[in-house]
Amino acid sequence: MNPLSHFDDSGASRMVDTSGKAETERVARASGWVRMNPATAALIRDRKVSKGDVLEVARLAGILAAKKTGELIPLCHPLPITSAALDFNWEADDLLRIESTVKVVGRTGVEMEALTAVSVAALTVYDMCKSVDRVMTVERIRLEEKSGGKSGSFRRAD
Repeated sequence: MNPLSHFDDSGASRMVDTSGKAETERVARASGWVRMNPATAALIRDRKVSKGDVLEVARLAGILAAKKTGELIPLCHPLPITSAALDFNWEADDLLRIESTVKVVGRTGVEMEALTAVSVAALTVYDMCKSVDRVMTVERIRLEEKSGGKSGSFRRAD
């Protein structure tokens, strides 16, 4: 048996068959950073970016991305997301932390949905602010924790 579940024994790509799995509540939390000039961060915090409220647009983009993950990542299952939330915190005067939490009652986890939500939210921040700060970077997108399903829980140690 191939240890990579998205490939069959001959190496062909496949969508994993989840029909035999039990439906359970599954939760995933992911995070990422957008690093920017302090002046850009001030514009975002003060809601003075000409395109609008950057964090609220990014929140909506992240929620939509979580719901559309099955359309973006070729072998992801389309899932009936029951909850998707994004939070923003300023870790420093030049560093925005984005965190998503996604839930589903289903046969497969929502790790990819949480990661996609953070990624698209971060890219939305970049898109809305690129006219004033082209050196912004999207950094450290990662799974923080997940629960539910056969493989059990995971929580990042650091």
